[in-house]
Amino acid sequence: MKNISLSINKVFGFISKETIYGYEEKVKECASALEKGTGKGSDFLGWLHLPSSISDAEFTELETTAKLLREKCEVIVVAGIGGSYLGARSVIEAFSSSFNWLQTERKNPAILFAGNSISEDYLAELSEFLKTKHFGIINISKSGTTTETALAFRLLKTQLEKQAGKDEARQRIVAITDASKGALRTLATQEGYKTFVIPDNVGGRFSVLTPVGLLPIAVAGFNIRQLVAGAASMEKVCALDVPFAENPAAIYAATRNELYKQGKKIEILVNFHPKLHYFAEWWKQLYGESEGKENKGIYPVSVDFTTDLHSMGQWIQEGERIIYETVISIAEPNEKVVIPTDNENLDGLNFLSGKRVDEVNKMAELGTQLAHVDGNVPNIRVEIPKLDEFYLGQLMYFFEKACGISGYLLGVNPFDQPGVEAYKKNMFALLEKPGYEEASKEIKKRLS
Repeated sequence: MKNISLSINKVFGFISKETIYGYEEKVKECASALEKGTGKGSDFLGWLHLPSSISDAEFTELETTAKLLREKCEVIVVAGIGGSYLGARSVIEAFSSSFNWLQTERKNPAILFAGNSISEDYLAELSEFLKTKHFGIINISKSGTTTETALAFRLLKTQLEKQAGKDEARQRIVAITDASKGALRTLATQEGYKTFVIPDNVGGRFSVLTPVGLLPIAVAGFNIRQLVAGAASMEKVCALDVPFAENPAAIYAATRNELYKQGKKIEILVNFHPKLHYFAEWWKQLYGESEGKENKGIYPVSVDFTTDLHSMGQWIQEGERIIYETVISIAEPNEKVVIPTDNENLDGLNFLSGKRVDEVNKMAELGTQLAHVDGNVPNIRVEIPKLDEFYLGQLMYFFEKACGISGYLLGVNPFDQPGVEAYKKNMFALLEKPGYEEASKEIKKRLS
């Protein structure tokens, strides 16, 4: 079976191959620190060998619970924020029909998401939609007190108990939370909810291959065993004993850090396949939250091509030269569409007759790459043989492993997120939450 592949040929006009390969010893030190747990944030390295350590019993428990939810529910609402929902959503959106939301008859429940914002309109619309639905809830929160998620769950739980009754509601609620402590663990124990554990040594943005991601993905009807198998295969490809020249995570980490040194402060993740839109959202959190510290870090952004070539293309081509691109390319699409001949040819497209739409897309990709490199935008390319669970699992693990190495190369702790707490403190003070009285006084002074 093939693996995803990495090409950095289009950065050699900006930095030399020798410079990148000069990182070999540094990268090995960083990878060794991950392996031995001697670097910063070593308490959160549970993801490193997670793919190869998941047991058959764990898969069976997840699949059994997913089956029960599918039998009981036509809609499942996943309540979570950040890493507690982006991983699952990225996989589900990648494999769902683009018109899934229009389907009135479906084999598996529709998967909706809540608890990732504080939009009253969204929650009101969701509540209205669910009034006529047999729905269930997967609530994902280590503490059970994260404001966005806890607020959504309170509303959803109240509605579900009202519509289905408390006994039936507890059969349709699953809590994914801490093993022994926290508000959600306490509630789950009191109510008798089915529960899964968020491992203490796996941070949210690395949690897609724990029950946090695997249960919603299984409920949606996708193959979690293949997703994990792909990640496990990439775990071997990116292992410590793999030579630098053959290790895609090592090369990617070295390349992006050298580009950063050369003033390329923004990395644009590009896809030519709209099903990868939420994968890019997952990737942005992974790198942004891992590296954006101590006034350091590459800023991660994303675009969907060719759509965004008609909006962002001008800036990318001729704007400030502080960017580089990492393009995710899918070698073979899952569907086949051939362009027909038109006798009138008023659109002038008969020169494409008989070609697959994907061939046109691939030439758009190649043409864009050449134009952007000519416009002084270095270009990294990651190719996936096809978009399925196995290769998406490979892609996820590749980016996770490279992120750990890259963070250490940058000199930061890639596994904490101290800056995330600042807005929460201000919000709680403004809302006059108990315990925030002094902070509330200070904020009132600032706003007066």
